[in-house]
Amino acid sequence: MKSILSTKNLTFDYIRRDDEGNVEGITTAVDDVTLDVKEGDFIAILGANGSGKSTLAKHINAILYPTEGTVFVDGKDTSDDKNIWDIRQCAGMVFQNPDNQIIGQIVEEDVGFGPENLGVPTKEIWERVEESLKAVHMYEYRKKSPNKLSGGQKQRVSIAGVLAMHPKCIVLDEPTAMLDPSGRKEVIRAIRALNDVEKITVILITHYMEETIHANKIFVMDKGKIAMEGTPKEIFSKVEMLKKLRLDVPQVTLLAYELKKAGLPLPDGILTTEELICQLS
Repeated sequence: MKSILSTKNLTFDYIRRDDEGNVEGITTAVDDVTLDVKEGDFIAILGANGSGKSTLAKHINAILYPTEGTVFVDGKDTSDDKNIWDIRQCAGMVFQNPDNQIIGQIVEEDVGFGPENLGVPTKEIWERVEESLKAVHMYEYRKKSPNKLSGGQKQRVSIAGVLAMHPKCIVLDEPTAMLDPSGRKEVIRAIRALNDVEKITVILITHYMEETIHANKIFVMDKGKIAMEGTPKEIFSKVEMLKKLRLDVPQVTLLAYELKKAGLPLPDGILTTEELICQLS
């Protein structure tokens, strides 16, 4: 499979200046990160607050440019200005707060806004709006005002708006941080379907462990660096290391870990209740 995203020795510094413009200090938010994401992957990037995961996400959409190193999206260098349009069409971005992304008065108008800006013909815009809303199970709300929707529904409309632009890859930066548990489930279900059914590459930035158990691969960030990488099973087998990085583990993984410590013959990295029940029976 070809790479949709690759970073090589990516470093990004936030520079603080005083009122005169003199440099007061430098914070390295992303520190020498090299990673490779293949088309069709579902990648999760985990990390405590301040670990650099959101700063990394903003490089994928060329919102930020590397201080050092390179980022290639679909084979194009993000630091070359002439590639920005193509990169932003390839990698759609969904942020934490859906209210910051929704601009239309009616759901279907909002979803059509992106393709309209891309110059897509009117007939095709409406086809894309319909297909995108159906993909996130929001088609029956197409005539509603976004203000009347729940947080989870608004976030699914945001995802539909990005989908309508036909990106190859969707980057979701903490998309469930402001949602209640049922809203979180709705959004994660929609994201998984996009990856499974539509074969869209998904890069999910989150600090909710349960959201990552279906990923192909997890990268764990700490102080701007990649501290761990592996499959969900490999990552969640290392409970003590995750605790050191100030991260939780899924509750069922923790329960299995404690039962194993107490002497039950259980494997490491149990991720679901069904798996645990199966091992115990």
